Amino acid sequence: MGLGILEDTHFESVPGTSYVLDDESRSYEPNTGLELKYDRTGPIPIILVPQPSDDPNDPLNWPLWKRDLVLVILSVASVMAATLGPILAANTVTFTVYFHKNFTQIALLTGYHLCGCGIAGVLFVASARVWGKRHLYLLGTLLLVVGSLWAGLSRSYNSLLWARVIQGVAVAPFEALVNASVGDLFFVHERGKRMALSNLSLFGGAFFTPVIVGKMTNSLGWPWPFYFVAIFSGVILPLVFFFVPETAYRRSAHLNTDICSTDDFHSRRRFEEAHELRDAPGGGNTTSELPGYGNTGYELPGSGNTPRECSLRGAQEDTEQKRLTQDTEAFPATDSFGNDSPEKPSRAHHARAVPPKKVSFAKSLLPFNGRKTDESFLKLLFRPFPLFFHPAILWACLIQGTLIGWTVLIGIVLAAIFLGPPLFFNEAQTGYLYSGAFVGAVLGFALAGIISDWSAKWLTLKNKGIYEPEFRLILVIPQMIVGCAGLYGFGLTSGKVIKYGWFWPDFFFALEVMGMVLGAVASALYVVDAHREIAVEAFTCLLMFKNFFSFGLTWSAYDWLLQSGISRTFYIIASVQVAVCLLTIPMCKFYLPHSARAD
Repeated sequence: MGLGILEDTHFESVPGTSYVLDDESRSYEPNTGLELKYDRTGPIPIILVPQPSDDPNDPLNWPLWKRDLVLVILSVASVMAATLGPILAANTVTFTVYFHKNFTQIALLTGYHLCGCGIAGVLFVASARVWGKRHLYLLGTLLLVVGSLWAGLSRSYNSLLWARVIQGVAVAPFEALVNASVGDLFFVHERGKRMALSNLSLFGGAFFTPVIVGKMTNSLGWPWPFYFVAIFSGVILPLVFFFVPETAYRRSAHLNTDICSTDDFHSRRRFEEAHELRDAPGGGNTTSELPGYGNTGYELPGSGNTPRECSLRGAQEDTEQKRLTQDTEAFPATDSFGNDSPEKPSRAHHARAVPPKKVSFAKSLLPFNGRKTDESFLKLLFRPFPLFFHPAILWACLIQGTLIGWTVLIGIVLAAIFLGPPLFFNEAQTGYLYSGAFVGAVLGFALAGIISDWSAKWLTLKNKGIYEPEFRLILVIPQMIVGCAGLYGFGLTSGKVIKYGWFWPDFFFALEVMGMVLGAVASALYVVDAHREIAVEAFTCLLMFKNFFSFGLTWSAYDWLLQSGISRTFYIIASVQVAVCLLTIPMCKFYLPHSARAD
């Protein structure tokens, strides 16, 4: 494996490990009897990972502009969804006075919103696995309109509370599925910047929201931020309906070269060629006469030398292929009179020779286009929960979820710190404090976009053309530096606002957010690249962890700060975050990442 990544001695190939640069310096040259598909737009040919099928309906075969358009629309919808999380942040005192509730009860309006998102995410992910993602994007956008109108019209605390829960349900498809759609739409070498964009939409928009909401509330009243979300979501709804087709695709297992090995790809292709040559005029009834076959030790897919996931996912295909082989050898193709009819192709040949037709635009507008798996909904509903014990998924939850939770905590206490003595900020001034967080988010995603793709390509070159998902973990280094510095600095300065004023707490809040988004991109890229076959379930785990962790913080944040003080509390939080970031070291060096991915 190289470059400090622990070698796996149990499996010949592992999911996520891919040959992406076709140059002469690599130590292993895959079988080139059949050509893989390449991206030849650059100076060095890049092997497409995963390999696209011959189906024009495969999202990987869509033009790049179409794939980017889908991502842009989903990103804009994600911005609107993300605004609903911190939409109350600058208005804490306003709602406290309006509803005659304490700070904790107002904070719980955000907490129950997060709970709604977490619970709905579990249901939606299972639904996405079975029926695809399009119907959930449509439902989520529609609920953004309904929930926001309801919240704006609410005049009681309980009504607003339930509206916030509905809004949380609306947010769930975008938080849980957009990153997985990036994996559906783009090859490994295309994902870095686009993953940064999708995460910027989810997090960057959230930090710009209080800047606008504070001023809007001060000028128009607190219902109007909800009305504007409803209006813009209503504009996005037809865009999602007409221009976001289904991104989930039921691809043959051997094409998933980031899950299976490239040898398995060649193995499958050569197996299919055996059927074609045997069924052609003059072809034999066995594969022993074909180049590369016979007594060469060559094994078909599913023979035990490929990862377990590939074997399981391809088991049904392998059984059918083997049955076809036996049928063809035992019963050569014949016509209705029992005469040999070599012109008539076998079922295997026909399936390979005639690719599916491109679906019409009208049919692509349907919310469903067939099942994406034969597994039951209930089985998939409970599948994410055991993944919390998977070391890589648990690491991703901690890397992303803890800093998001600390960000929510800062947002909750920010109003209490600055709306009261000694600064006495109003709603608009408190909202302006989030401009620093927004700048931090933009800088974080810009840095992530630059580092993620550049470092992965550079490390792949150093690794002789072999890409490892662990190359994405380099983003954790700047995350730890800026994120933890932001937490320590915020604790120091916000506890002494008389001495430091408003600028330095805002500056360190920006650093903390910058670290948060770097961690979000790192964990999302690693999950998609190393565990794409369970990426949807993994993102469900991330969704549940960060939302319920943040909910717990909203429940007890004010009491915690009152008992321990602002500075001491954030010193403890920052130290915990340093320990979380250091867990990345065993992910590469001591923990067996490859065995875990393949087992």
